[in-house]
Amino acid sequence: MEEVNFADSLGRVLKEEIFADRVFPPFNRVSMDGIAISHNSFVNGQSAYKIEGVQAAGSEQLTLNDTTNCIEVMTGAMLPLNCDVVIPYEQIAIENQIASIVIEELIFYKNIHKKGSDKKKGDLLISKNTLISSAEIGVLATVGKVTVAVAKNPRVMIVSTGDELVEVSQTPKEFQIRRSNVHTLVSLLKRKQIQADTAHITDDKNALKQKINGFLESYDVLLFSGAVSKGKFDFIPEVLDELGVEKLFHKVAQRPGKPFWFGGTATSIISEQDVNQDEKKSKTIVFAFPGNPISTFVSCVKYFYPWFDASVGLESKNQNLAILANDVTFKPSMTYFLQVKLENRNGSMYAIPIVGNGSGDLASLVEGGAFLELPADKKEFKKGEVFPVIKYR
Repeated sequence: MEEVNFADSLGRVLKEEIFADRVFPPFNRVSMDGIAISHNSFVNGQSAYKIEGVQAAGSEQLTLNDTTNCIEVMTGAMLPLNCDVVIPYEQIAIENQIASIVIEELIFYKNIHKKGSDKKKGDLLISKNTLISSAEIGVLATVGKVTVAVAKNPRVMIVSTGDELVEVSQTPKEFQIRRSNVHTLVSLLKRKQIQADTAHITDDKNALKQKINGFLESYDVLLFSGAVSKGKFDFIPEVLDELGVEKLFHKVAQRPGKPFWFGGTATSIISEQDVNQDEKKSKTIVFAFPGNPISTFVSCVKYFYPWFDASVGLESKNQNLAILANDVTFKPSMTYFLQVKLENRNGSMYAIPIVGNGSGDLASLVEGGAFLELPADKKEFKKGEVFPVIKYR
């Protein structure tokens, strides 16, 4: 847990309860520009009122001295004493400082936001473990909460591996590609308000072991992209084992992303308390994603996102669902994360399959906006069937 300025808390997870420091609203508040009068005068047949003064927002409360007069009032101002109804300018005509009401009926206390009608002093406004949005920022400001306690984000290192990768600014040779997965992961973590460090390590086992050992000492979470399958230079699982990182599982019956490796030091999965602890050496969790870009992407949103939410105390949201727009066949007995574009049709969410060229087709991510999670116990998926969907737009 850490304290941050409330203006910098957007997207963070609240770690304290926020209470009303006074009643809401703190005074009888005018909710429309117009005039304020005594309702009884209108009931008694009066329709024309001499303007006695102007009650501006942010100024001290005025008093209507003569209840046969009126006071001009602005939105957000205190309701003047001896007034109990506000008539908007659209329902009056003003000439020579006389306001004439042009409607035939007035409701008592109309257009007045009554003092204390929203919240009482001491009422709970925001619960602990709330994800702070723009709405919460406004409430924090209203109650004068200059600094706020939020979950401390984990220190994350994102590591790419492979001799075929070059920097974005470089012109790759025919047998090389630019280092894109790392930047995809960085951007995905930014959506969770996590600022991650990055590193690249060549396909050299000794170099990998030396650098990873240092990362395990310095970071709460390591995210790898590549070198986790069965290739001759896929050293990550072997190196992690030699460094004492406990493997919880390696390979998942899914496509894309089957070679995914997951584990951690000490007692595997770290909890919210572990993330927030200030020990010199904390446990480290390791997500080792396959190197193909679609595999990396879907593994991050499917596994890292829920892990992070749980680690900072966020409750699981209701599962999103979408209707399959076309028939799909997938024969392997594994979960299939189908790339789809989502479309709203008469209030229902439809998933339109994207035709790509496998898990290496990075550009296909731009065409879609989600992954439809098709279960492993079926091979034929029919148009109109409903399945869980993981959105990334």
